[in-house]
Amino acid sequence: MAAAPLAAQQVVTSSGPARVAVTIYRAPDRGAADAINPAWLGGYALISEEREVAIPAGDATIRFEGVAAGMLAETALVEGLGAGVSEKNLDAELLSPRNLYARAFGRPVTLRRTDAKGHTREEPAIIRSAPDGAAIVQTKAGFEIANCGGLKDAIAYEGLPEGLNARPTLSIATHAASAQKARVRLTYLAWGFDWQAHYVVKLAPGAQAAEMTAWVTLANGDTTGFAQAQAAVVGGKPKFEESREEPEEAQDLVLHCRLSPVPPPLNEAAPVFAPPAPVAMMADIMVTGSKRMMAPPVVVKEEVLGDLRLYRVPMPTNVTAHSQKQVALMAARRVKLGLIHRADVDVGAEDGESQQARIRLRMANRKADGLGLALPAGGVAVVQQVGAAALPVGEGAMEDKAVGETANVEIGTSPQVRLESRTRRINDRVEMITATARNANRWPVHFESQQLLPDGARVISASAKLGRQDGHPLWAVTIPAGGKVSLSYRLQLPR
Repeated sequence: MAAAPLAAQQVVTSSGPARVAVTIYRAPDRGAADAINPAWLGGYALISEEREVAIPAGDATIRFEGVAAGMLAETALVEGLGAGVSEKNLDAELLSPRNLYARAFGRPVTLRRTDAKGHTREEPAIIRSAPDGAAIVQTKAGFEIANCGGLKDAIAYEGLPEGLNARPTLSIATHAASAQKARVRLTYLAWGFDWQAHYVVKLAPGAQAAEMTAWVTLANGDTTGFAQAQAAVVGGKPKFEESREEPEEAQDLVLHCRLSPVPPPLNEAAPVFAPPAPVAMMADIMVTGSKRMMAPPVVVKEEVLGDLRLYRVPMPTNVTAHSQKQVALMAARRVKLGLIHRADVDVGAEDGESQQARIRLRMANRKADGLGLALPAGGVAVVQQVGAAALPVGEGAMEDKAVGETANVEIGTSPQVRLESRTRRINDRVEMITATARNANRWPVHFESQQLLPDGARVISASAKLGRQDGHPLWAVTIPAGGKVSLSYRLQLPR
């Protein structure tokens, strides 16, 4: 049976979902210490929508309006229709300044021209070029280039060109034996999302414990927002293979002035532009939005997702277009930690140099120490309460940490704690290494120093007991307030 002609087919439009869930995956190439770039979000989201649809008998086209503009159309899955789905396609000709310009090729528009004195006038014109590069228009004076000759030009359109949709739309073709109502589930992946965890650690006096709070920032760079969505984020790094060409950058329509003469197009019947492909659609419509942040009344719940972790917001939240918002990942809780000052001895490096110690925050991710939950990668800000003020101590980043793992977060350097090492040759195979650590603070500090030995070298005697870390000897000691400690050891070099 042949399909009905397009003009005879019924069109059913679903204006929006009854329920929607948005699960956001981090940008795979963004480091834990790197902030979200609102102008270029490299993550993606799995979006699941439930819609009430009235399916007519016979051939019909069902249009799902309000889907994400960054939808990967090849991932779209429609369930619950009852009637067979014979075709699906993403309508890519969306309403945007670039598409308006491109679709108006050869058609009359209004050119609004402003001179250097601010005087504005309007005149009819016809677009004669593509939306990239110089804008060639034809006026009563002949062929001109917009934004040249000291004029600022803007283009006003008489109406919406046929075929453009004001909202991102997915359309599918159906054929049903009889009319029916269905609750349809539409699931797809969309580009242009991201999320980031951030931890705030408020040190208690003595820096042996702290109050720790964690937040999740949800970022939506799409033109479509999702109201009252069931939001969630996924921690870890799932494998995601990119099979499409990404847009080079998020662009709007920009009219350039070329000083060299540009001849008018010779063949007016053939457009000089190509319609944008669906994969480039996000670049056409993405603009920089304002940052919006809201503290929620609830805390994100952790769930297991294979080797990954799912953090679900237990109450509906708005994932607004072109925006960021924060929700609580972990309410303030008291945790045990260690504040370590660290400076390593690189045997064989320049002798006698004094180096500042690096400050490292160490936390064991276990219930006994106040944690015991999967911690997603993110930034860590450390503050110290001094009177009524919380003063910043340092800032670093933490990779994904499973339960039972230890997090070591470097948050800065300390000019008050320094290490100096000297080497004395005893014979052709034995050296004496002396390392001295000084603490100028008015309180004691815990200090660690890894002894980075040459390949094949070994310590044959030492003035203090040494541990082991990453295959190298480790010196761990407490330096008293305003004091110093020293380590000496004999090093046997390889033959």
